[in-house]
Amino acid sequence: MPFLLLPRRRAFLGTALSALALPFLARPAAAQGEGAPLPILATTAMLGDLAGRIGGPRIRLEVLMGEGVDPHLYRPSREDMARLPRASLVLAHGLGLEGRMAPALARPLPVATLSEEVPPANLLPAEAGQDPHLWMDLSLWSLVAARIATRLKALDPAGAPLFEANLSDLQEELRSLDAWAIRTIPTIPEPRRVLVTAHGAFAYFARRYGIEALSLQGTHPEAEPSPRRIREMADMLAARGIGTVFLESSLPDRPLRAVIEAAAARGHRVVIGGELYTDAMGGSGTYEGSYPGMMDHNLATITRALGGEAPERGFAGRLARVS
Repeated sequence: MPFLLLPRRRAFLGTALSALALPFLARPAAAQGEGAPLPILATTAMLGDLAGRIGGPRIRLEVLMGEGVDPHLYRPSREDMARLPRASLVLAHGLGLEGRMAPALARPLPVATLSEEVPPANLLPAEAGQDPHLWMDLSLWSLVAARIATRLKALDPAGAPLFEANLSDLQEELRSLDAWAIRTIPTIPEPRRVLVTAHGAFAYFARRYGIEALSLQGTHPEAEPSPRRIREMADMLAARGIGTVFLESSLPDRPLRAVIEAAAARGHRVVIGGELYTDAMGGSGTYEGSYPGMMDHNLATITRALGGEAPERGFAGRLARVS
């Protein structure tokens, strides 16, 4: 189901979302009128895409953060604050991802913090708490999809057969892409199997698919890195002979370009392997603007840039381009 992306707004520096782990308050479908679609609000497009695919025509979906918006830095507008209590269910990540939204969500709202419902043994540590970037592991995001289906069935029992069928189709698509990723990343020559990005969004990806992930900043980027950190990264790339870095669609490219220049000053050439989707997906209405498309793009871009074997148009043959 296509979903509505609310207007993009300026992002601001965030704080931890510790108040987001609120109890789920079921609001029956009948409260919205019999047969009326359930109003569902997702904080990010990664959650919204799952909800739209599972809920289909039985939900009316809105997404707060659209293309290119970094959830770490997002601050809700007054319009967003008014919209939250009108939803039958608010889908959020938790684990500190939507840091600036903590005050907006620290109210008696029907909030589901889905990353916090994944078994703790699956979670990775971060510099403060746990890493929220679960969607970088297709198998973990499939677990989150199942949690969304459970929430929708509680709100709309009559829709359960549809939700279950849609969930099954979605999980099969994710299983196929996950299996392809497990086969594809190892085609990268082992010395080149290093993924360098602006911030630490790829720890789950690295664990699942067998690649080393390095980043200029941690999991919660709050400011541009210092000149000292840029020099340290340039030194490390030169010392290890790493020649490729990747930009991110939701973060400025200036810091990594500064690293490239600093490495060049040391006589070491570093190139940009492409732009990845990390904390936001591609454009609305595009394949890359879906969760499977986002991951297909990342997998194909990383594999090809680092010397592995992947089709130019990705696993599904639907990518617009791969750098």
